[in-house]
Amino acid sequence: MLRVENLRAGYGPLEILHGVSLEVPAGGLVALLGANGAGKTTLMRTLMGLLPTRSGRILFADQEVQRASIERRVGLGLALVPEGRELFLSLSVRENLLMGAFRRRERRAIEADIERVLAYFPRLKERLTLPAASLSGGEGQMLAIGRALMGRPRLLLIDELSQGLAPAIVESVLAVLLRLNREEGLTMLLVEQNARKALKVASLAYVLQSGRVVLRGRPAELATSPIIQQLYLGGEAGAEALDAEGGGQVSLVHGSTTWHNEAREEGEKH
Repeated sequence: MLRVENLRAGYGPLEILHGVSLEVPAGGLVALLGANGAGKTTLMRTLMGLLPTRSGRILFADQEVQRASIERRVGLGLALVPEGRELFLSLSVRENLLMGAFRRRERRAIEADIERVLAYFPRLKERLTLPAASLSGGEGQMLAIGRALMGRPRLLLIDELSQGLAPAIVESVLAVLLRLNREEGLTMLLVEQNARKALKVASLAYVLQSGRVVLRGRPAELATSPIIQQLYLGGEAGAEALDAEGGGQVSLVHGSTTWHNEAREEGEKH
């Protein structure tokens, strides 16, 4: 559904992304991991059209969109849950949800989708008439996701899901995302610093470091990667604690060369 090829982007004269390539298959839930400053938010903003592409290609729904407007990308089915939520704080929860459906005209379907969002996030139903400014951080994240869902996206980009949220809230929101992915087939690209939580729900993951993809693979195999263990999972104990499923291949990427690690389990290739 989404393919990014050798993408370069940044701010003014400063280049942040140095030839990023990745794929998000239709129906997939792909995690993008990386420390602060790795370029994750820059990538999400570039995919959405909030930052210009300097070079490279972005293919979404079989169309090149690297030069397309934000409106065009939204029309094709791309939606972003931005870092920091960016809610309309003076508007009510309901009004924020309606803002997500600004391109739509079918009132009955819009109302049905509001009920759908409230079914996924019952806490929002209790606060439907309250201003968004009154919400907690977790409720604000639920509203930001719900607002994006109101546009009926084909691909949902979620930037820094767990930022500033209590672990229990993160688990609750991740459970909803899993339901959306598995029950409705919604494709997602999830930016997350908490590797353990991200790898538990993802079907595929990439690691971004200093504006470059340095690792990609299935969650179960990434858990055995020395890079992931050392930087994100706290060594071998972290890997053992990760209960993730998946098969495939782990690739350590450097420039145009790829090294494939052999699986630790006998007879299995990564």
